[in-house]
Amino acid sequence: MVTETMMPVNGIQVCVETFGEPADPPLLLLSGDGGSMDWWDDEFCRRLAAGGRLVVRYDHRDTGRSTCFPVGSPAYSGVDLMNDALGVLDVLGLPSAHLVGFSLGGGIAQRIAVNHPGRVLSLALISTSAGSGDADPDLPAPPPPASTPLAVATRSLPEIDWSDRKAAVTRLITEIRDRGGPFTAAEPHLRRLAERIFDRSADLAAGRRNHRMAGYGPPVRDRLATIVAPTVILHGTLDQRFPAEHPRELADAIPKARLVWLDGVGHELPPRAVWDKVLDEILQVA
Repeated sequence: MVTETMMPVNGIQVCVETFGEPADPPLLLLSGDGGSMDWWDDEFCRRLAAGGRLVVRYDHRDTGRSTCFPVGSPAYSGVDLMNDALGVLDVLGLPSAHLVGFSLGGGIAQRIAVNHPGRVLSLALISTSAGSGDADPDLPAPPPPASTPLAVATRSLPEIDWSDRKAAVTRLITEIRDRGGPFTAAEPHLRRLAERIFDRSADLAAGRRNHRMAGYGPPVRDRLATIVAPTVILHGTLDQRFPAEHPRELADAIPKARLVWLDGVGHELPPRAVWDKVLDEILQVA
């Protein structure tokens, strides 16, 4: 069963969708920076639900159908993004959940685990960094092993008019390809995804700019050792945003965390080619 609804959360409206049976253990999906729920593939969510989980995904504020703020003037902070996730659980009557976070969503999951450990049943952290949003430390950067090849630098792209559907869709496709790897979906799939993201977004420019302006709240890197929830870290060997030293530091910081490399995957939601492995790892920890 799949249901989508608008919910009052922390004084705003948040668009929430669930997959699966209400009696199953809840699993909350947290999208990345400026990312709506659409980035979590429908079939990926259905397969998680088929594993006996109530899967919850939602649009961050300033994304999708959730409340948007003027571009460049976010009336919230990164702490509010964390509290929105907790608010979604509250409205659904869920005292705790398994958290699966991608990139910024992984940072939000870490912050919840540090500040509200009783709300977290497990963590699956995908393509993220220790205390994501904290100032980057002076990490050592040893040559990665054969299974973690060096990533190519991300190219800089000019600003566009995000209200122009054609330009926005083209840019989204380009960004996904630039950050991806050999398993990234083909153009027809990416175009359908980009068109869906655009069509569901009240203001696509808002999340892309406002999330970064909002900041991320007090640093948590030094508190990651307090996390007690079972944790798996899933990281692409071709991730350009967070090279190999980032997931290694994260795995060292969180007690008993397991680091699982996704060969040939970039800074992207796991592509279909690695779904079996990713789903198995998430369902094992959850």
